[in-house]
Amino acid sequence: MSDQRFSVAVIGAGMAGRAHAYGYRQAGSVFDSSFPDVRLAAIADMNVELGQDTARRYGFEKTYSDWTEVAQDPEIDAVSVVVGNALHLPIAKGLLEAGKHVLCEKPLAGTLEDAEAMVELEKEYGQKTDAAGRPLVTSVGYTVRRMPALNAIKQKIDSGDFGPVTNFISTYLCDYSCDEKAPMSWRYKGGPGSGALGDLGSHVIDTGEYLNGPVTSVRGAYMDTIYKQRHLPLGAVVGHGHVEVSDEVEPVENEDFLTFTCTFANGAVGTYTISRVAFGTPNSQTYHVVGPRAQASFDITKPGEYMYDDAQAAPDTRGQRRVILNGDTPLYPNSCAMDAPGVGWNYNDNFAIQARAFLEQVSGTQSGLAPCGSFAEGLHTLSIIQAIAESAEQSGAEVAVR
Repeated sequence: MSDQRFSVAVIGAGMAGRAHAYGYRQAGSVFDSSFPDVRLAAIADMNVELGQDTARRYGFEKTYSDWTEVAQDPEIDAVSVVVGNALHLPIAKGLLEAGKHVLCEKPLAGTLEDAEAMVELEKEYGQKTDAAGRPLVTSVGYTVRRMPALNAIKQKIDSGDFGPVTNFISTYLCDYSCDEKAPMSWRYKGGPGSGALGDLGSHVIDTGEYLNGPVTSVRGAYMDTIYKQRHLPLGAVVGHGHVEVSDEVEPVENEDFLTFTCTFANGAVGTYTISRVAFGTPNSQTYHVVGPRAQASFDITKPGEYMYDDAQAAPDTRGQRRVILNGDTPLYPNSCAMDAPGVGWNYNDNFAIQARAFLEQVSGTQSGLAPCGSFAEGLHTLSIIQAIAESAEQSGAEVAVR
């Protein structure tokens, strides 16, 4: 145990906010290196009852009704920002001005312009320190990077086991918008690219780059919206929840589903299909990596395993085989209470690793965990999203990523 102590807070008590709260609660329980004592200080949400419930569930000491109270609390060191995308910039700015370390949920911001402003904040405040003299850390959460199975596939890509990767196929299918009576929320506001692409695509785009290197160009983009308007809610909407709605409607401003192709720096061609109106798929994220010497696939609904095929077996018994997470899988050993082969893995475990990685950056602790993504990386993802939106607007024309 390190002699350092950190007080942490989460702004936003909804679905993803609870995941961040869980992550901080568990951060000290994973891996073996020295780690600071973590004080679970506060949950902030304008829905006070929701904030109080999240604080109770995960052992946080108090609840604030306004994020500015977190900024003004001198005892809080590090904060997760887990609210609507359009609020990320002003909240991050206020927290940095108050000397807090910031972990911002993806996508980084609601617009490219806001993301650019956040990168400027990163440059400015990266030269400054907190009350204890530690350089301020600014990060964005890409939790899928932490999945052991995907890291095993990445290890094989980097080792050349596939030969050159030729094709990368990814889907992210959800059904939270299938019901046309689902209430209007911030998820349906913003221009093209801020809907299914920003909400879901930011995950699979980043993971594709994590495996294959940067996206250099996109083409063939097409996006559309099934439900052009939605009824206004009569109560607070939490996550993807449903509440009673009024007769008043507002237009949906962004896309329900899309597809596009891209080129990665390693020469692979990527093919993506993303939807929030895919019936029967509450959270289906898949990845398939293909090369002349091997292929691998991963389904996020089966997080404790991946499929792999190469020429190790004789031709008469060759085929895709199921690989169970084990002691030789990157990130799996000591990442959960029971890390034996076949025990499994839970998506929530990613948040414990992410919280630990973030607090290691803050404290200067070294355990071999990759740092969280920077605001600059978050801006890069939004630049790709902008290029995809431009390609769709130009009937699928190729657009270089700036």
